[in-house]
Amino acid sequence: MNRDEKSLRVELRQWRQFVALAEELHFGRAALRLHMTQPPLTQAIAGLEAALGVRLFDRTRRSVQLTPAGQALLPEARELLARAQALPGLARAAADGEVGHLRLAFVSTVGYELLPRWVLAFRQRWPQVALELTEATGDVQLELLARGEADAGFMLHSPGFAMAGLAHARIASEPLVVALPQSHPLATQEQPRLQALLDEPLVIFPRRILPSVHDAVFQLYHAAGRAPRVAQEAIQMQTIVNLVAAGLGLAWVPHSVRQFQRTGVVYRSPALPRGRALPTCETSLVWRADAVSPTLARFMDFAQPERALLRQ
Repeated sequence: MNRDEKSLRVELRQWRQFVALAEELHFGRAALRLHMTQPPLTQAIAGLEAALGVRLFDRTRRSVQLTPAGQALLPEARELLARAQALPGLARAAADGEVGHLRLAFVSTVGYELLPRWVLAFRQRWPQVALELTEATGDVQLELLARGEADAGFMLHSPGFAMAGLAHARIASEPLVVALPQSHPLATQEQPRLQALLDEPLVIFPRRILPSVHDAVFQLYHAAGRAPRVAQEAIQMQTIVNLVAAGLGLAWVPHSVRQFQRTGVVYRSPALPRGRALPTCETSLVWRADAVSPTLARFMDFAQPERALLRQ
């Protein structure tokens, strides 16, 4: 066994003995502090020096002094002992979800208001949980969850839509509104007629990223006997709104998107025929029921009262 291998066998007890002697610079006082007699301490220090292959103390009959090697090791040994002392508390905190790493995916609409507010409140309450945030569409979130690369996700969907194999908790519900080019004649009306809106070209997200909401939008047209004229598809809500601003068509977007104030775009809630209602969409926190970490459980406990506030 070489010298490096021997040094790996140094026990925490020996580092405590080293620190005690380095601080007392007296074998008798250090032994008293360690609740041991002097001869075993002398042997322990000699064994530590032998394992490291260096002298840590210069000894005379009258004094004990640290060598340069001992001086260099002292702060490191103190840090090692402090970290070792903190380990039981850290383990308990990690088991309780108060320390750890939480990976959250989210759709862009959550990022306008809900997510920043929740992240701030959660970090203030549990600052030792590191949050990793990833903006992703619904289809990408499902892949991340399936591969274990995300702990939970905020997803948009139609009311009552269930995601196979996933647990979920509804966070918020909101109606769709229409985004119009500011230069469009219908934009001058506070409540443009639904029938007139359904004749306009449509900018929409691909069905694969939000299938239930995509189907709800198309059903709005079909119920009125119209076929959507899709002018352009785009994935991100910001991109959809930008395309509307460019005049490519109108878009049906969640109410929360109104906070994205883009020059050249207005948002309207249309006038509806009697008995008709606009589709609504829900935001849910989604996770794999078989993969709930302590930090995710802590986040879900945090989400319960926050969800109640959203509904007031």
